[in-house]
Amino acid sequence: MTHLTRSSVRTFHIHGVDFHSYANGAAGATQLGAWRAEFAPRTPGQAHRMTHEEVLYLLDGNLDIEIDDEHFTAEAGDAVLVPARARFRVSNNTDEPAAAWVTTPLGMAATMESNGERMTPPWAQ
Repeated sequence: MTHLTRSSVRTFHIHGVDFHSYANGAAGATQLGAWRAEFAPRTPGQAHRMTHEEVLYLLDGNLDIEIDDEHFTAEAGDAVLVPARARFRVSNNTDEPAAAWVTTPLGMAATMESNGERMTPPWAQ
């Protein structure tokens, strides 16, 4: 499928974030996964490490980003490159919603820092 419409996406809700999955294996993608992540106001991030690098492009709002020892606020129009295996946390510490377009290679998995749980997010498979 080459035309991926909003009505055809699956939405997943985890850790206070809505993941709207556009490009994935089920949609016919063979290399890249892409989704829209929507962060409600005052959503604390969950630290994790991913097996593949990921790129976030901020569409709306501001997000507080932690990548290993680096901390910064990304604004709409900014892009963030998250290296594979880096400690990563993204939070919305504002009173406004925020949204990002995210892309990663298919097959990405994440390990949660809090408990060591390994996740294979369906939106990235």
